[in-house]
Amino acid sequence: MYPRKELLWARSLQLSWNYNYGPAGRNITHINLLDYPEREATDPVVSFKTALWFWMVNCHYSINAHRGFGVTIRAINPSECAGGNPSAVNARVGFYEDYCNQFQVDLGTYLTCNLASEAISSVAIK
Repeated sequence: MYPRKELLWARSLQLSWNYNYGPAGRNITHINLLDYPEREATDPVVSFKTALWFWMVNCHYSINAHRGFGVTIRAINPSECAGGNPSAVNARVGFYEDYCNQFQVDLGTYLTCNLASEAISSVAIK
């Protein structure tokens, strides 16, 4: 992001860095989010579209390829998977377990970052 822009981080799913704002703006909103990133923070339609774009580009395939919930943590907050905030990882897994239980759906496997890395490695080896 450009340093001259101050963003509000209360959105559907925060984007960060130019490598997300540029493609998201081009692919789904047809606006220049590099120069106007505040649109993602202040326009609820743009916010929802960018959240959906990020999910489809960075998470959807991995979770549907049976790599588990942990890959979504890695995609959204990679520093947490590098040991940056274990309590946040545990909280995310707890929320995921709670939602799955409420909807009565299977949790799947590979719920944490470490287990997701094992899943990715085992798929790559095959």
